[in-house]
Amino acid sequence: MSAQSTISLKKGLRHIVMWTLKEDAEGHTKSENMRKAREVLMSCAHLVEGIELFEVGLKSEGLDCSCDVILNSIFKDEAALAAYQAHPDHMAIKPFMKAIVAQRQCMDFWI
Repeated sequence: MSAQSTISLKKGLRHIVMWTLKEDAEGHTKSENMRKAREVLMSCAHLVEGIELFEVGLKSEGLDCSCDVILNSIFKDEAALAAYQAHPDHMAIKPFMKAIVAQRQCMDFWI
């Protein structure tokens, strides 16, 4: 049995966003803003039907990391992702995220 056949992945539209934060922003350090970013992102974990997976990770010292914060999520379909992105609570966190972010990368793909 191959290793791949033992891995069970949820099917759907994977939405991954990675952020590199500014050293200081909004009167706080990068470390403080990383924790706040995780808090505000996790507040969006159950906004709409069709969110199958929603994880937020923070850079861990001593591990290979090319960003500070990552959102790893899976949506049932494009309609669920669109509903999430347009939700007022999701829209409300954008000004904070934009204020603390130096660089953002995103990738959506079907699994």
